[in-house]
Amino acid sequence: MSDFLKLKKSNCKNCYKCIRHCPVKSIRFSGGQANIIGDDCILCGQCFVVCPQNAKEIVSSIETVKVMLDSGSKVIASIAPSFIANYDGIGIESIRQALRKLGFADAEETAIGATIVKNEYERILAQGSHDVLISSCCHSVNLLIQKYYPQALPYLADVVSPMLAHCMDIKRRHPDCKTVFIGPCLSKKDEADVYGGVTDAVLTFEELSEWLEAASIELTPGRDAEENSRTRFFPTTGGILKTMACDDPNYTYIAVDGVENCIAALEDLEGGGLRGCFIEMSACAGSCVGGPVMEKYHRSPIRGYMQVSAYAGTQDFMVETPPVDTLKKCMEPIKSTLPVPSEDEIAEILKQMGKIKTEDELNCGSCGYNSCREKAIAVYQGKADISMCMPFLMGKAENISENILNNTPNAVIVLNEALEVQQINKTALQMMNLRYPSDVLGEQVVRILDPSDFMTVRQTGQNIKTKRVYLAEYRKYVEETITYDRNYKNLICIMRDVTHEEDERAKKEEMSRQTIETADKVVEKQLRVVQEIASLLGETAAETKIALTKLKESIRDE
Repeated sequence: MSDFLKLKKSNCKNCYKCIRHCPVKSIRFSGGQANIIGDDCILCGQCFVVCPQNAKEIVSSIETVKVMLDSGSKVIASIAPSFIANYDGIGIESIRQALRKLGFADAEETAIGATIVKNEYERILAQGSHDVLISSCCHSVNLLIQKYYPQALPYLADVVSPMLAHCMDIKRRHPDCKTVFIGPCLSKKDEADVYGGVTDAVLTFEELSEWLEAASIELTPGRDAEENSRTRFFPTTGGILKTMACDDPNYTYIAVDGVENCIAALEDLEGGGLRGCFIEMSACAGSCVGGPVMEKYHRSPIRGYMQVSAYAGTQDFMVETPPVDTLKKCMEPIKSTLPVPSEDEIAEILKQMGKIKTEDELNCGSCGYNSCREKAIAVYQGKADISMCMPFLMGKAENISENILNNTPNAVIVLNEALEVQQINKTALQMMNLRYPSDVLGEQVVRILDPSDFMTVRQTGQNIKTKRVYLAEYRKYVEETITYDRNYKNLICIMRDVTHEEDERAKKEEMSRQTIETADKVVEKQLRVVQEIASLLGETAAETKIALTKLKESIRDE
């Protein structure tokens, strides 16, 4: 089933928006990527509509239809009545001409099949055999009941959809032809596949527009009048009821649109709260004019209704009523294959998510699930990851951040652009003789530090790295680093206390100075001694010279 809706992994940004909007939570996250669980999906297309990165795409059937046309087969298109809301100002004749240029033999309105279906609904209600009857036109509603509310299956009309009824009628009139349904709906691709041999291919309006553009074919504006076209109302909320008599006093006629409202009605029904009613159910808000392709590109339910209303006639299409048995559609329960965890297993997963007590279960829905318990079940089933919990991640990040800040030997101070203290750790408090963070939080940094360096970084955007500063007020030397976070407009100051290093350096300098002084004194003393010795040696040498001279002269005289 997920073959009709694909994920472009390169676009998926792990935002969880699709799971928040998926009414049945049929999306699994793995490796930060969303994956559609085909067995659980009801193909409502909400994930396609809401994805902000266009990571979901409907698989195109254009090539399949081109192969049909190239094969020489007679191909007739069934055009959903919501086309008038998608192609403003364009009538069925304009669509028919454009499709013929593409190679189609003809094009008709699916509203013809809607007439057959509404006649069958009226016949069933006239029999009075159903206390409650639910319309079966919307394949997503049918899947919702088959997969999630199987107890309501007896109330679901076993009648084919307008698409199938019309394609059956086309093939009755043209036995050898191929049929292609064109509409705003994703789930019709699956319906055509499940009930094979009736509708041979399904295109969305988006695919048709893409094909026409590629072929340089423009739709010609113009509305063609048709009195016998009341079932053109079918794609609007209450549109089925608008075409029916609704005059049986034993029934209340109700229109419900949007999966959430359908779920609420089905839960009421299973709880025994609904009796004697015919319920028109549509998965899309606004019915088919709010279909996934319509909503993504042409979302305007009120304008869409007005366009359909202006185009619809007042009488029914002239149709040949087929045998009742040919209109029956068998819909069996589709059981989920996902495992169901025990209470202990759910409690263990909740514990891993930091949900120890009941009050810890915030049920904020940020992960996409309606409650922490529902998320825990999804984790057990492999559909979700524990890390998808925003409060859990925030708490974890804050805890890690706090542990780092409060256990680092460095002082850390965070300021906003107004130079107001936003955060301060324990080391900084101790360094600045503060008792509590509240003593300074929100205050100007000038109260505790010279703001000049902060102002310089803020004005120039140039960070300061390992600048040595003396904090005279605290009699401390620090190695200061100030960085400017442009994204969050914060100034982050990290100060390493280097007072001991400075003291040791000062001691070494003093020792060096004293050593140099001592050395100078020793050298001076040694020089003095040398001079004295030299002086003494000089006197002795002179006396010796005189004595020797005298001795020499005396020897000569003799």
